[in-house]
Amino acid sequence: MSESSANKPGRRPRYPGKNPRNFDQKYKELQPDRYAADVARVIEAGKTPAGSHRPIMVREVLEVLDPRPGEVAVDATLGHGGHARELLAAIQPGGRLIGVDADPIELPKTEARLREPGYPPETILVRRMNFAGLGPLVLAEAPQGADLLLADLGLSSMQIDNPGRGFTFKADGPLDMRMNPSKGQPASALLSKLGVPGLTRILAENADEPRAETLAGAILEAHATRPLLTTRALASVVRAHSSGSAADDAIRRVFQALRIVVNDEFGSLDSLLNSLPQILRSGGRVAILSFHSGEDRRVKAAFKLGLDLGIYAKITVEPIRASAEERRANPRSSSAKLRFAIRV
Repeated sequence: MSESSANKPGRRPRYPGKNPRNFDQKYKELQPDRYAADVARVIEAGKTPAGSHRPIMVREVLEVLDPRPGEVAVDATLGHGGHARELLAAIQPGGRLIGVDADPIELPKTEARLREPGYPPETILVRRMNFAGLGPLVLAEAPQGADLLLADLGLSSMQIDNPGRGFTFKADGPLDMRMNPSKGQPASALLSKLGVPGLTRILAENADEPRAETLAGAILEAHATRPLLTTRALASVVRAHSSGSAADDAIRRVFQALRIVVNDEFGSLDSLLNSLPQILRSGGRVAILSFHSGEDRRVKAAFKLGLDLGIYAKITVEPIRASAEERRANPRSSSAKLRFAIRV
């Protein structure tokens, strides 16, 4: 064998069918810089390319936050950095972005994307942390408080699409669901600690599951017989106890309910909402994107209480929804609700 033949890269393994089905086979979508045209076709079809994220309601977020040059902006959920990139550009020259996220896998990639345009290094501060503890960081970096803050509470597409993270039931993976895989317990371990009443409450409160008790009993019975360690194993149990076309919706609700507990999402959100009056300076604006009723109820109640107490000068009366055009182009935006408040 010649040296050139030995150094020649091997042929990429073929996948069955016309289109790749598994996450790691979608190499074109995972390399948008090399395959821009292919990625564009995926987007035009109303889909989100694997391993990426399409920021939701960007225009509406910018309208309510009204970023201006020289301001301090906080992105409490950096994710893929789509919103942060727009905010960062809008506060130049002289502005500064403080961004946090709990995901240790995606955060370095996002920081690299934000720094790519060549902003001065001090313009961007990125920290790996849960936004529940955001207050001390912001006040240490901006003693007068932030001018604007965004929290996008949705799960990022990078997390949803990657079966190794355990958030999706469309492909098999470990039943994990942790935003930070090095902290806390995976969903499979949580199931071992729950009784039927506890899991019933979780499904009802976190996902409005109408058949919470039935599904809780079926899941824990199956888990006791043979531990549910993969996403497909859990999805199969829910599907077996659901009817026809409603099964996928039931599975989504079960996964959502467990993910919220695994990551203490409601507790973290409550902490953020309680700290907002200290984080925001006079006239500061906050916008929060929520994606299910439990989140939205908390945001609505906190903003209403702040208005009644004279902390906020203005809040949204009704949540802002994605336009019909955006919902068609990006179905993941359909459940989004945007609420904002302005500090007195």
